[in-house]
This record gives sequence, C-alpha cells and structure tokens, in this order.
Amino acid sequence: MTSIDQLPLDAPPGVPDGRFIDLPGRGTTFIREINGPDDAPTLMLLHGWTASSALNWFPAYKSLGRQFRVLAIDHRGHGFGLRSDQRFRLADCADDVAAVAEVLGIEHLIPVGYSMGGPIAQLIWHRHRDLVQGLVLCATSRNFIGRSPAERAWASGIEGLAWAARATPSVVRRRIADRMLLGRVESSEVGMWARQELRRNDARSLAEAGRALARFSSREWIGEVDVPTAVVITERDLVVAPRRQHNLAAAIPGAVAYPVAVGHDGAVSTPDLFVPALLDACCDVAARST
Repeated sequence: MTSIDQLPLDAPPGVPDGRFIDLPGRGTTFIREINGPDDAPTLMLLHGWTASSALNWFPAYKSLGRQFRVLAIDHRGHGFGLRSDQRFRLADCADDVAAVAEVLGIEHLIPVGYSMGGPIAQLIWHRHRDLVQGLVLCATSRNFIGRSPAERAWASGIEGLAWAARATPSVVRRRIADRMLLGRVESSEVGMWARQELRRNDARSLAEAGRALARFSSREWIGEVDVPTAVVITERDLVVAPRRQHNLAAAIPGAVAYPVAVGHDGAVSTPDLFVPALLDACCDVAARST
C-alpha cells in the first residue's frame, strides 16, 4: 500500500489533500475532497485515461470548490487508485464511485466525467440511477471507435496490447509505459510533477482500460437519461472528434452543450478557457436538478 506521505510535495497550488478509503468487498481506493459551502451539491470528478484525480483536474479544483463539495477519485490502476488482478472494466469503476458514496453517506451526486471519465459517468447513471442528480460530460462520447480503418486499427492494436500486458513482466511493462507516456511531458516544474503522477499508473491496467474504452458504447440506452445534463465540447479535439461530442449532446434529452475552443488536453493546457466552461456547466446542471 502506498503511503499518503508519498504524495508529491510540489503539486500545483489548489490540489486538495487526498486519502485512502476502504470499500467493503472491493479494495482500497483514493479520493481527494474539498468540503465547499454548507449544503452545496456534490460533484464527483472522474478523470481520463492515463491521468489521475490530481493530473486531470488540478486547474479546476479551486474554482469548483467555491460553489460545490468536490470529490475526485483515482480510477482503478490509475494514480493511487484501487489495484486488482481482475480485468479492468469501466462498470467496476462506476461501481467504485457508488461504493465511495455509500461509505461517505452521500445520497446524491453529480458525476463530472472527462474523456474516459465520460463513459464511467454514463455508467454510474445507468447502474445507480438513484445516486445521480445530474451529469456533466466533457471531451467524451457515446462510443470511441467507429468504422474507419484508422479507428479499427487502433482498436485492434489496443486489444493486442491488453492481451500482451497480462503475459509481460511488470518491469518490462513499466519501461514500455514510461516510453509511451513520459515522452509527452514537458520539462517544466509542473511537467516534472506530472511525470511523477504518470509513473504511479499500473501499465497493465492502462492497456486494459484502453481496450475497455474501445469496446464501450452507450448508444442503446443513452437516450433514456432523465437527469439534467451538460456536455462540455472540446471543439479543437483531435482525440475525441467534436462531432462525436455533439452527437452525445443531441442523444440526451434536454442536454445543454457548452462548446469551448480547446483540444483534448484543454483541462490542463488551456484552463483559462476550459475551467469557466466547466464551472458554467456544473452550475447549470446543479440549478436544474434542484
């Protein structure tokens, strides 16, 4: 078990303290939290693939914490999140959030999902409808793989990677993950902190999470969503095509779109644009859910 004392001391300002939490029958996970104003609605921040609760959301905590109670979880195999020998499933991540809510005595919350966190948020509603007060979906979609040759090639490659990860020694998986992830991180002070965050991930879980994303689709049931929903659309996204994000918004009855001119990493690369749109979306959903 990783000690809380091993959290990086050079995290950017505004990243809230975290703590480990035992989920009966499931394992131990990790959450960050800001109490927010009395009686404020609760947001549950759900990070993207290969990120963590700190890395995905560090520019947004301060703004969100002024108006909401904010919780954020490290998903399975990511950051300090739950470790398991079982195959990574997005449904298990959704159930982990429900288990956190039960342990903390939270009756209602608003899942805020970014990229991979979007399917997890959708699944929380699908599997635990009484828990969900509203939805905020960012840089995400109903499905991530279509019929184009490039998308099918990516899906095939990630399937092979997930299979190989099970048979590869952990030290080799770590070297491969380092080459894949760390090369894209700049050498600034924040970049070095991000490098530390990325190295906490479990390489096998990352490969299996990629496979789970490639297989995910909510097309059959997303139109049944009956809670206030906002979709923050990253209009310059080269990872999740904006048309997919617009299609997600169109598929959910009453969903409000919040387009913002940023790329897929806009939550951290251009927070001056992304965070105000995120805050507006959260406030909108909270107001419509009362």
